[in-house]
Amino acid sequence: MNRLEVQGLISELSPLRYTPAGVPVLEFLLSHESEVIEAGQPRRIALNLIVVAMGDLAQMAGTMSLGSKVRLQGFLAPVRKDSQKYRLHAQHIQQI
Repeated sequence: MNRLEVQGLISELSPLRYTPAGVPVLEFLLSHESEVIEAGQPRRIALNLIVVAMGDLAQMAGTMSLGSKVRLQGFLAPVRKDSQKYRLHAQHIQQI
């Protein structure tokens, strides 16, 4: 199963664009910070994820502003075929 749920702040927001087929696409950077317990010890996590939203979700996300706190659900996929870089493809975005 390839499913990821994460929350964080929108720290960069690209302009809304459209595919050649006319599908809206929005990319943004999600900044996440948290603390988890690993092997009984606290571990601080700080990371940035590139997120892509498509269709109605892209249009909805385009109304959010920098610094908005969101919870995302989606899946990871390579940026390009055979790439070692990944981005989160959002399937659900909730502003919190």
